[in-house]
Amino acid sequence: MTITVADLTRQIRIDHISAVYTAARVAREVAAETGLPEVLTERAAVIASELAGNIDKHATDGTVFIHRSLAGDGVDIYAADSGPGMADLDHWRIDGHSTTATLGTGLGAVGRLAAEFRIRSAAGSGTTAAARTLITGTNATAVAHVRLAREGEDRCGDGLALADLPGARTIAVVDGLGHGPAAGDAAVAAIDVFRRNPGRPLRDHLTAMHRSLRQTRGAAVALARISGGLLEFCGVGNIGGMVLTPGQSRPLLSMPGIVGFTLPDAHVGTVDLPEHHVLVLHTDGIGTGWRGAAPLGPLPVPALLAADLAHRHRDPHDDATLIAVGSGTGTP
Repeated sequence: MTITVADLTRQIRIDHISAVYTAARVAREVAAETGLPEVLTERAAVIASELAGNIDKHATDGTVFIHRSLAGDGVDIYAADSGPGMADLDHWRIDGHSTTATLGTGLGAVGRLAAEFRIRSAAGSGTTAAARTLITGTNATAVAHVRLAREGEDRCGDGLALADLPGARTIAVVDGLGHGPAAGDAAVAAIDVFRRNPGRPLRDHLTAMHRSLRQTRGAAVALARISGGLLEFCGVGNIGGMVLTPGQSRPLLSMPGIVGFTLPDAHVGTVDLPEHHVLVLHTDGIGTGWRGAAPLGPLPVPALLAADLAHRHRDPHDDATLIAVGSGTGTP
């Protein structure tokens, strides 16, 4: 059994050349906090430098996101911008096409140094990239996330945890009411309940969380369990859920209520998952404007989707958390 609680995502707006150095420094810090060896720590710094440098030189309205990966022992580095995009992406993947003042040799270096690297770009629509460094031997899975505090605050009122049990994966997403320390306390209390017994039935999770959160301001909670080709989902409050399949999407509906105050008789719904799918859960700090036709193509790569939604659909006045889980392994 493996239980992973999401750390805070570090966000660096790339609005000056100095932000390139900041991105490299933050990548080193996160890698060191994750316990990566020095060689992987330096790789993470180079990757962050190259992605940030690419934005600084060629794009506008760009952001780099860095955090400890939920996929294993490693660091995820996402980059997204609203620049002109790259019509010939293969050309920029070649080593030697580097941006000024970066540590490596362009996107070719990112592809070489990262355990996993995905990028999407088109003329006129900006660029989204996702890279991951992993300790050798880590069994990477198709899971990606962001967990961001409200801008200007260092305490996030959202919580996210992932538990891998034999034959099943269970996800808990929590949104403490409001933001700041009190919301953070509610989220921590709910995640602590989840961590103690992640394999229990989803309804029992909600009941236990409801008892634990009575002395807090309460929270919205969504729980999902994937076992084989079946998804179970149970939610209370305003956490959004979608199952994306090629060419279509299916919403997952939560019940009105507040865990810790007014717990409804929550229904556990089931969805048959096709071979190719992406499950997305997010708090209301991520807007719903992306729904409908899936962004980034008919079935987006989870990490590219996470980066795109965090950059283009995040409300900076609220905490924002999302997780995207795809079918299969080995894709960020």
